[in-house]
Amino acid sequence: MSDLKISKKKPSYPINDKLHGYLTEYNRNTRIPISYDDLLRFQGSVTVYDKYEKDTLWIRVYYNEFEREEIDLSLKRVYTNLHSDGNEKTIPFLNVDAIDYCTFGNSKPFRVKIRNILNDNYTYFYVKKADASRVYGLELEHMLSPYNLNFMVYKDTLIEEHIAGIPGDEFISNMLVDCTDSEKSQIAKEFVKFNERCMIRLLGDMRSYNYVIVPTHDFDHVVFKIRAIDFDQQSYEGKFNVYRPQFFKENYTMVELVSEKFQKESIDQYKIEERSIVAKRMISYHDRIKALLNCMINDSISNKTHIDLLKSKIYDYTLDLKFKRSKNMGEILKNALEYVKRNYQDMNTKQL
Repeated sequence: MSDLKISKKKPSYPINDKLHGYLTEYNRNTRIPISYDDLLRFQGSVTVYDKYEKDTLWIRVYYNEFEREEIDLSLKRVYTNLHSDGNEKTIPFLNVDAIDYCTFGNSKPFRVKIRNILNDNYTYFYVKKADASRVYGLELEHMLSPYNLNFMVYKDTLIEEHIAGIPGDEFISNMLVDCTDSEKSQIAKEFVKFNERCMIRLLGDMRSYNYVIVPTHDFDHVVFKIRAIDFDQQSYEGKFNVYRPQFFKENYTMVELVSEKFQKESIDQYKIEERSIVAKRMISYHDRIKALLNCMINDSISNKTHIDLLKSKIYDYTLDLKFKRSKNMGEILKNALEYVKRNYQDMNTKQL
């Protein structure tokens, strides 16, 4: 397995007027009372460790007493906007238990823990610098994956809901070994489908710590699903394999599992299934995806070197001349999705 190298630091791309218009049309643009930069004014911090006393690369931040009250109230209002209709009647029952800041990676997010003091239930949301790549990634995940996503944008601040699940690296290291043969087979199937979905919609850098495993009890067994949690590397890198999780060394155990459990015929079957599901979602979201891709085509979210390399590699993979003619990442993605949709419709036509 090759050790894929990706760009050390992906630049943050601003959200242009056209994308802001799209976000407004689909109720993603919402006025919020606090910005990412406001949270950067913390006075100090302490390291957050996990239950094994390992550094999580998050720090718990604190603010001076004059600002903390205002920040807490603003974050509670953000929570009511994200998870409800913005009604402030529930605010007295909410408490901001923690504000954590991640020093690792490109996005450097804040993670806010909100607790309901009446019943001790809590949830998280994230405050990030709004980046066009990430917004495109979130919207594509919302439309083309099995999962709906809840997020808000206001000017240069992005609010994302927490995606619950077991971090992939933790699951692989500590839990996979205890799964039954049947469960391992199901996880392998999900990884094949997840790999295919990421490739189709050009979501990059799905190393094991950038997705979660979600176990759900169903009658007498557990169903496992794989969900992406980081959308920073949407349609940026030039190397095609960056968009295929199977080529990251961190996923080697999952790739081994697929090889152990399936013959090539089964793997191909699951790939076809996933392509068909993605094509059906594209048809369902036709107008919305068309509007989003129109924004991408008129946006700059990568550089010429990456664009030229990626369109060349995908042409080698598909032999579709439309990729060679692509001028930017938006056109490459549009052609990739149309390629999948066209193959699906051709297959249906042959079966009639």
